[in-house]
Amino acid sequence: MNNFTYRIYHLAKYYPPIAGGIETHVQSLARAQADLGAEVTVFCINGLDDKGYKSVITKTVEKTDHNVQVECFGRLLSFARFDLCPEIPGKIWQLVNQPNTIIHLHTPNPIMLMTLAATCSQVPLVVSHHSDVIKQRILKYGLRPFEHLIYRKATCILTSNPKYAEGSDILKNYTKQLQILPYGLHTSKYIQPNKVALAYAHSLKEKYGTTPIWLVVGRLVYYKAIHLAIEALSLVPGTLIVIGTGPLEKELKSKAQKLGLDNRIVWHGHASADELIGAYHAAMALWFPSNLRSESFGLVQVEAMASGCPVINADIPYSGVSWVSRHEKEGLTVPPNNSVALAKAAKRLIDDPVLRNRLANASRDRSREFDNIVMAQRSFEIYEQALHSYKAKHLARDSSEGVC
Repeated sequence: MNNFTYRIYHLAKYYPPIAGGIETHVQSLARAQADLGAEVTVFCINGLDDKGYKSVITKTVEKTDHNVQVECFGRLLSFARFDLCPEIPGKIWQLVNQPNTIIHLHTPNPIMLMTLAATCSQVPLVVSHHSDVIKQRILKYGLRPFEHLIYRKATCILTSNPKYAEGSDILKNYTKQLQILPYGLHTSKYIQPNKVALAYAHSLKEKYGTTPIWLVVGRLVYYKAIHLAIEALSLVPGTLIVIGTGPLEKELKSKAQKLGLDNRIVWHGHASADELIGAYHAAMALWFPSNLRSESFGLVQVEAMASGCPVINADIPYSGVSWVSRHEKEGLTVPPNNSVALAKAAKRLIDDPVLRNRLANASRDRSREFDNIVMAQRSFEIYEQALHSYKAKHLARDSSEGVC
């Protein structure tokens, strides 16, 4: 594929500095595609006010992120996870007739999804299905007709791993269009950390390293199941460092206090890139107890693996979490919602340093499969197939020109 020829438009819900797994993935993919020569633009919703704080009512902002053009559209209203952004329909309607253009939609994404459903697109549409809508029932059933309409139009539908589609009610209907595009990130900065990150790792080991350092990274939300990590800590020695913030922070701190673990948990909150990398290099293992399919991949696992930090994850049915870091190969996998099993796996790493070192080395090797440049190259191959498929389909339908 000639990466300079085609324009790629990613339709995302949000974009960094707003934090989240999908946001991180879109940024990583867009940057890597641009680094390889593609012309890349991201359309998203602006969720921040002029001072950088989260806000319901926002203005439209245009910026450049490395070589990626980012248009963050202003929002007038947000209700039940649906955002009202008046400028989005006009912008998308301009795209659907541009030659040499690929539209890459990232779902769940209500406003972009519904806008595309109302258009008659003349360009290939690629959809990344990041996660089923699980907990929000009104949103789930309200969006379903629009999902089916768009997924039928899509030239191909991407999922991050081979396990997720098996348990997805919507993806089961589109098996012929499905392809796998694993998430990726800039792994080299984790494999070979800079001096600042290494110094931070050293400071953590000096402060807490007389006993094992365990690490949890992620938003403090229900499906991350961080309460299980707190329970597991009561059964093993060591210090638990929690990096992340979220709505359950007060509840989790209260649980830790009731279990008498206040002095063994470090509530780090937000971490800089160097602090995060340093924490991975200082830790015995990353605890990743997420327990629902809302966790479809777990990109922080790749960060840990590239850092040589084995992962203890949970075997969530039809989730790719245990496919990323595999049991007894790169990490250890335990049954979901089982803090005792999590603690037993942690004890194995304490008691068997040979096992821990083997998993750490295998994790680094496995992480290279999830490098962002590898991901971007795979995406170009998928786009090339999508373009050929789209052109072949529409040549065969010349007699029906003008029908979506």
